[in-house]
Amino acid sequence: MKNRRLGKTEFNISEVALGTWQLGGRWGDPFDEKEARNILEAAYEKGINFIDTADVYNGGKSEKAIGEFIKAHKDNIYVATKCGRRLDPHATSGYNEANIRRFAEDSLKNLDVEKLDLLQLHCPPTEVFHNPEVFYILDCLKQEGKILNYGVSVERIEEGLKAMDYKGVASIQIIFNMFRQRPAEVLFERAQKEDVGIIARVPLASGLLTGKFDENSTFNSGDHRFYNRNGERFSKGETFSGVEYEKGLMAVNKLKEIFKTDQIALYALKWILMFDEVTTVIPGASRTAQVNTNVEVEKLPDLTDEQMKQVKAIYEEYIKEDIHHLW
Repeated sequence: MKNRRLGKTEFNISEVALGTWQLGGRWGDPFDEKEARNILEAAYEKGINFIDTADVYNGGKSEKAIGEFIKAHKDNIYVATKCGRRLDPHATSGYNEANIRRFAEDSLKNLDVEKLDLLQLHCPPTEVFHNPEVFYILDCLKQEGKILNYGVSVERIEEGLKAMDYKGVASIQIIFNMFRQRPAEVLFERAQKEDVGIIARVPLASGLLTGKFDENSTFNSGDHRFYNRNGERFSKGETFSGVEYEKGLMAVNKLKEIFKTDQIALYALKWILMFDEVTTVIPGASRTAQVNTNVEVEKLPDLTDEQMKQVKAIYEEYIKEDIHHLW
């Protein structure tokens, strides 16, 4: 597994990491502790040393499962967690010192560690990025030794750009994939200049970019791909990257023609890794087979200039008009 340095941290992390939103259970299914351990073990055995989680994933069970795992594997496993989405309502006023400290302490307890490797604000309201006090609190937690580094997970490129005004920000997590190409225009250049790591999330557009779905595919009622297509519960950009499902299928069929295969997931991951500014890509996994498949991207040769041009052309024809200006 190839490693890349995460921004201004001292972490050399695997360019393919593990996202744990659905760790130990598919979206809408109960959490399975045994399956969670199996997924973590599979990732570790394949050379993945960076795990992304959040305090709200499976009600804290994701953090706890990861904490138990890293105790048995001490060597160079980095865990990034996120905070803020436990707020109800999820409002700017909730990002205050008392709450941020409480979130950090809860994650320390769940992970059973003395310091958090990376604490990220979890897609807070845009106004939070204009409040220097929030980032001062994170600086204080770092000075106190509660966290080693901090970063932000964002919905909008403008939020990421504003976050980089705060020199302590070490990383930005953002949706970046074949269907969400705008971050490569301005955000990446600024991040490279500021030595800020880029963590690419939702790399497969909620599975749409695997090539496995068609117009007859169904999703259970607890799956955000069923209930959040229009942003009913949270940003619609998190579900299929905000792409209308039927139009996404048309674009996927064109991608299949480019790569001459119905299974395009590895090409979708490789496309992201073609951007040097990206530190790591964090596909999720609900079973070990998905981990084993994702790491096969390391064996894939670089995409050609022609393939990169063709992917961009498909984006511009099918996706850009609907998506580009939104996030």
